[in-house]
Amino acid sequence: MPDAAFEITTRLAGPADEVWAAAVSEAGINDELCPWLRMTMPKDLDAETIDDAPLGKPLGRSWILLWGVLPVDFDDLCLVERGPGLRFLERSRLGSARRWQHEREVVPAGTDACEITDRLELDLRAPLRALGGARIAAWVIRKLFTHRHRRLRERWGSPSDA
Repeated sequence: MPDAAFEITTRLAGPADEVWAAAVSEAGINDELCPWLRMTMPKDLDAETIDDAPLGKPLGRSWILLWGVLPVDFDDLCLVERGPGLRFLERSRLGSARRWQHEREVVPAGTDACEITDRLELDLRAPLRALGGARIAAWVIRKLFTHRHRRLRERWGSPSDA
């Protein structure tokens, strides 16, 4: 059982392939995190997007920066699955967690709409767990991904707005 888990789905008024292309790019990821966080990409990563990254091997360290400048955590990125469809599964280590799992899926919902789903699990490192960090981690994940999905709706709109 993970220390923290969260799932969120949002309907967007954008074609699935366009939403996906933005969601797996460095610019798209950082647009979702803005203004609170920014995430760097590993220095040795040759891929243009997550779609181009190799599977099953560590991709390098990505820094998570508060307000875009202050390092607050890191992610040793590792993509383990891609597909079926517009989907990836990342299983990584964070500075704060021995296991971070992020699955993202974009599913078409008509010609110009889609649903984007994020499923998250986190297992904290022992010292943070011992300090009662599971409740804080669950709160942070919920707030962060609720913010990300709000940013997605701001960018793409929702089908009821169209």
